[in-house]
Amino acid sequence: MDKETFLARQPIVDATHQLFAYELLFRQSMASVSAHITSQLQAGVEVISNTLCLGPDWLLHGKLAFINLDEATLMSDFVSLLPPHHVVYEILETVPVTPVLIARIQELRQLGYRFALDDFVALEEYRPLLPMVDFVKLDVLEQHPEKTVEIIEHIQRDFKGQFIAEKVETREMFELCRNCGIQYFQGYYFARPETLANNAIQPGQLSVLGLMNKVQHCEDLGEIEEPLRRNAALTLRLLRYVNSAASGLRQPVHTVRQALVQIGLKTLYRWLALLLVTANPTPTNALLARTAVTRGRICELLGQTRFDREAADELFMTGLFSLAEPLMGIPLALLLEQLPMPAPIVEALVQHTGPYAPFLKLADASERSDFEQIAHYAGEIAATPEEINLAQLRSLAWTEELTSEDTPMAVEPVTSEAGTG
Repeated sequence: MDKETFLARQPIVDATHQLFAYELLFRQSMASVSAHITSQLQAGVEVISNTLCLGPDWLLHGKLAFINLDEATLMSDFVSLLPPHHVVYEILETVPVTPVLIARIQELRQLGYRFALDDFVALEEYRPLLPMVDFVKLDVLEQHPEKTVEIIEHIQRDFKGQFIAEKVETREMFELCRNCGIQYFQGYYFARPETLANNAIQPGQLSVLGLMNKVQHCEDLGEIEEPLRRNAALTLRLLRYVNSAASGLRQPVHTVRQALVQIGLKTLYRWLALLLVTANPTPTNALLARTAVTRGRICELLGQTRFDREAADELFMTGLFSLAEPLMGIPLALLLEQLPMPAPIVEALVQHTGPYAPFLKLADASERSDFEQIAHYAGEIAATPEEINLAQLRSLAWTEELTSEDTPMAVEPVTSEAGTG
């Protein structure tokens, strides 16, 4: 969970300087200002992988991603990992035009992928590709403007897509390209590539995040059942949790559907949150995971007599996710973009304000035995010292009881109301 991801993105804009797309570029480190590529296959695969890890929605903000592909990457299965509506694949000028290439582009187009020809020059061998691509990119720095005009006129019989001028470095060049009928522009005149770095959300975490988002908007258990069944590891963990002693079931549960009916969607969401933050802790953060769970529980217990059931659940999430950044090794802002949460949770976690903030601050002060701060925040929520002491003891006992070496921390005993969702 500590792999660091590097990726550069450079804006592609329209004639009014409005953002249209990003070209995503391979980088080895934050210090890299250009790519030092020893393998085009590795570079292409890294860009695809890092786009997945950083999250297309967070990375692109609804815009398209232009990604360079060499022949090997284009022929690989990696290209189908990114959703087609996010991507335009750029076919590098080094890729030979063959019947195999044409067949591969046709195959991917049927799946919804779009293509661009990169650094296009008006060679006859590229003409069969022109009806199949949506964009042609022209390097306007390396050639005379008259050559750019000549290329545009030469290919318009076969190409019905749009042009992108690359390496636009001056206002004069921008205006010249725009007057030539080019629709989109990229280059230092608009923006240099921006290198991004994030500790990646790993595939297992992405699965859990995806399920949590489904649960938030789910009205039919079937929408959750099928993705759970396709994930063998999560299915085994869920069945083990539901059948655990903490769940107090009279009859064993053998299927995902039975498990979902038994615990309900609210408890499932909470179980997934615990799994996301505490699953497979390393020796260095095992204690931190226990602290996160204990913190969530004490926030919840103190909130039970002051809020309704839903708000008490949200207080548990507030305490739990307050340590998500050091536990998961990813920025909290990225996690909240991947997993939108109710406003009071976000306010407490990010701005340290709102109705849940005093509970979180009180839990933190309790961990540090800061009695002055404990008294201050106890006053804010009108809690007595006896109530706080009892909540601390109960939360510690709860975490101890529900900590298991082989399974994620359980959530809460299933009640007769749990199956209502």
